[in-house]
Amino acid sequence: MSEIMRPLSFEDLIQWIQCEYTRSGSVFGIREDRFYKNTGGKRTSLLGTEISSPIGPAAGPHTQMAQNILAAYLAGGRFFELKTVQTMDGEELRKCVARPCINAADEGYNVEWSTELTVEQAFEEYVKAWFLLHLFGREFGLREGGEAADFIFNQSVGYSLEGIRSAKIDGYIQGMRDAGSTAVWKHCRDYLAANLGLFRRFDRADLEAVSPAIAPGITLSTLHGCPREEIEKIADYLLREKKLHTYIKCNPTLLGYHTARRILDSMDYGYVAFDDHHFREDLQFDDAADMLNRLRRTAGELGLTLGVKITNTFPVEIKAGELPGNEMYMSGRALFPLSITVAAQLSQTFGGKLPISYSGGADYFNLAEILSTGIRPVTMATTLLKPGGYARLNQLASLAEGVPQAEPGASIDMGKLRALADSAVTMERYRKDYRHIPAGVSLRTGLRKIGSPLPLFDCATAPCSDGCPIHQQIPAYLEKVALGDYHGAFDIIARDNTAPSITGTICDHRCQHTCTRLDYEDALEIRRAKRLAAEHAQDAYTARLAPPALKTGKSVGIVGAGPGGIAAAVYLRRNGVPVTVYERGADAYGVPRRVIPSFRISGDAIDRDLRMAEKLGIDFVFNADVDSEKLAGLRKKHAFLVLAVGTWKAGLSPVREGGEHIMDGLAFLEASKSSGLRLELGKTVGIIGGGDVAMDCARAAKRNRGVEKVTVVYRRTREFMPAQKEEIQMALAEGVEILELAAPETYRDGVLTCEVQALGGYDQTGRRGIMGTGKRVAVQFHTVVGAVGARADTSIFIKAGANVNDRGLVVLNDANETSVPNLYAAGDCKAGPATVVKAMADSKVIAGDILRKLGLERDFGRPVKPAVKPEGLYQKKGVVMETSTENTDGLRCLSCGVVCEICVDVCPNRANMAVTVGGFSQARQIVHLDRLCNECGNCALFCPHDGKPYRDKFTIFSDREDFDASGNYGTLPLPDGTHKLRLPDNAPDVTALLTHLGFLAYYKR
Repeated sequence: MSEIMRPLSFEDLIQWIQCEYTRSGSVFGIREDRFYKNTGGKRTSLLGTEISSPIGPAAGPHTQMAQNILAAYLAGGRFFELKTVQTMDGEELRKCVARPCINAADEGYNVEWSTELTVEQAFEEYVKAWFLLHLFGREFGLREGGEAADFIFNQSVGYSLEGIRSAKIDGYIQGMRDAGSTAVWKHCRDYLAANLGLFRRFDRADLEAVSPAIAPGITLSTLHGCPREEIEKIADYLLREKKLHTYIKCNPTLLGYHTARRILDSMDYGYVAFDDHHFREDLQFDDAADMLNRLRRTAGELGLTLGVKITNTFPVEIKAGELPGNEMYMSGRALFPLSITVAAQLSQTFGGKLPISYSGGADYFNLAEILSTGIRPVTMATTLLKPGGYARLNQLASLAEGVPQAEPGASIDMGKLRALADSAVTMERYRKDYRHIPAGVSLRTGLRKIGSPLPLFDCATAPCSDGCPIHQQIPAYLEKVALGDYHGAFDIIARDNTAPSITGTICDHRCQHTCTRLDYEDALEIRRAKRLAAEHAQDAYTARLAPPALKTGKSVGIVGAGPGGIAAAVYLRRNGVPVTVYERGADAYGVPRRVIPSFRISGDAIDRDLRMAEKLGIDFVFNADVDSEKLAGLRKKHAFLVLAVGTWKAGLSPVREGGEHIMDGLAFLEASKSSGLRLELGKTVGIIGGGDVAMDCARAAKRNRGVEKVTVVYRRTREFMPAQKEEIQMALAEGVEILELAAPETYRDGVLTCEVQALGGYDQTGRRGIMGTGKRVAVQFHTVVGAVGARADTSIFIKAGANVNDRGLVVLNDANETSVPNLYAAGDCKAGPATVVKAMADSKVIAGDILRKLGLERDFGRPVKPAVKPEGLYQKKGVVMETSTENTDGLRCLSCGVVCEICVDVCPNRANMAVTVGGFSQARQIVHLDRLCNECGNCALFCPHDGKPYRDKFTIFSDREDFDASGNYGTLPLPDGTHKLRLPDNAPDVTALLTHLGFLAYYKR
């Protein structure tokens, strides 16, 4: 395995394209129905060329290889900012680039800056791409015969005048201006001339029309700290000596340190770390304005364009291990407010007359507004690195087509641009907390990992179902809800979920945190769909229930009628096992009924779930306080015993002194609910903690009479709160305040004294630690509630003879069975407060183990696939679909368990391929193409599994050296038509796969 990319020959590219298109109607994974053709007739005039769309890929991974550029063109890109070339190239450069080099989990980061090919290879790739776009634009009917090219190549060079004037870069620039005399040009042209019979539409006239003037314009990229004098000399040279339309990349550092810091802080990107040294050393705004004025005069005299490219990526420190090294370059949605502000300030300075090529967080949600200001072109990278990949360009090009076109040479609308820049900092979608990352989820990888190894074959999976603790069949029931079939949806839900109404209301919906749609726009409204199904169909479902026939005489006793206890009872009784539930209280569903506030869940929802359990014939014994003596009796009475007793033991005191004056969070919520929100709390209430219980306490306190002010006291900052995003937002909307970076120490005489904290280093998940500053803050509260977590009381397990660990928690095996045979633990009593759905998950595992021991089949956990056809799913890929408030939101579902292929979508180099082949459980298999991969890591980042497709998928090698150096399983096609294979011992027969991949016989060095 190697990060070295080995470009394909022009002939091999054409063979590949034609064979793939004939077999599957796609080219490099871009399906024919996603090929873009401008149907409205509008054109954009740039650099003397009429192009059919003013958008395309920015200089970066999408413009490095010929196949990348063609994929972008087919999908809708028409302005191509080619990846930067410099004197350091090839192996010398590769040694300087850390791997992985891209992280686009949320805002984008990278540590690569120019092409990893040699300059000569880069030139050859761009010439090959130039011919491919002319050829297949015509061949696929994306432009008519006789039409001029409807796209622009814009070259990019750096980083010093000495380097740009070197023979290597000078030859490159000259070749891009006129490639007609170069060897690669002649080779491509001669091949096409000799093989015109291979094509349906592309003919000799089309070939003759291919101009050797590849790139009439150039973008200058300089390193941070490059002096103004050097930048001006280079731009002057490119204008006067090379006669090229010239754009100068400008950095967000033009804004100044304090402005950049203020903008990012105001949008909750406070964790993005940088100091002021780049701002001091980079080009200053006034100097830039003076320089651009001089260069514009020069360009005007020469009849050329002088503009700016806004913006270069923004250098920030690597703090959370997002990528290897010390510094990385930020892009994507966090860059948008900085870049658009730079654009507005420069445009204002030049009265709207300065041409701007824009790139900096452009995406579906702001493209139309950017274009409406008159800015042209707009290029993108980060959005194309996310699921959907190149195919996103199709929708973006169509969107751009609908924006009125400015006349050539028209000024930028400064009013619109200023308004866009002013509003950018308040746009909710571009704020960091718009995509809340729950506690415990790695900030390095985002949200979508499900913790499973990546299989060699049959890897498609639905991360929502896998991320759900009870593994509900989410795509299947979303589909039915979207079609209005609530009864069908509820039948699917009830297979795995024993409390649909409760979880449809208060579940922490981890499924939504793993939804692929997060990387498009918003997670599917999975919890709401479940609630809709329950509201419309649960009563009818319950009415049909009857106690199933008993299949065994061995009974199960369950202590605790909370969500975990009832779940175990339902799973078991449904499958023919007699069950009795013993509850110390007077009713069932303890925490949801007695603790969780009524404004979050109604008693009707709880009763609806209880009725479903009762109809199954489960025996309930209430007011049954099971002590050690009674427990011994239950163990004799029942063959199996499940303890699901919850966590009613108060949490540890959140303060060093005065803890006796602080109310326990669960006790407070229970008292608040039972009193009907009539507690005497005083005017000011402090809540210590940052989880969902703390938010419940705060919102409940706010509703108690006489309370005027409620403050949540949290030792970290809001971004690290473990509470659900919507719970925090609702608390804030109701007037709850948050005191951040405050660690409570004492509570005496109504005064809570806290040590002021400072955020420290990052842990393995990317969450920041805290450290005391020695400073103190004192806050007066009439009442303080400690919502820092209840504790598990394991005394009942100890009395039963079960082992506990050094933390005092019961020791369990994978089936949640204690060291005492047939004695199980479920829910919060295992290790402390968790969620309703996790308690149900514990019980599902326990029920499965008991049924196994009894030799009985189980009716839960059986997969249900949605009825949607793959063709319909492919049509959704790469398409932003905004959230629906109706039941139809499920129509956005991508059914990833049917069609995943995310690693194919997000690979810039097309190094991952999906093929249709028999002999496997799933119809489509992923193969990895070694020679096209540079190990950027993007496929590993977005794969829902924990593996890395570029290392873990079946790999096709192009030569023996790479095969021998790699540990990947895969094949090396040999000259005699045979294959050298490396496979695991349990691998399936790959004969059909190798036969199918025969069309890659030309895939060689």
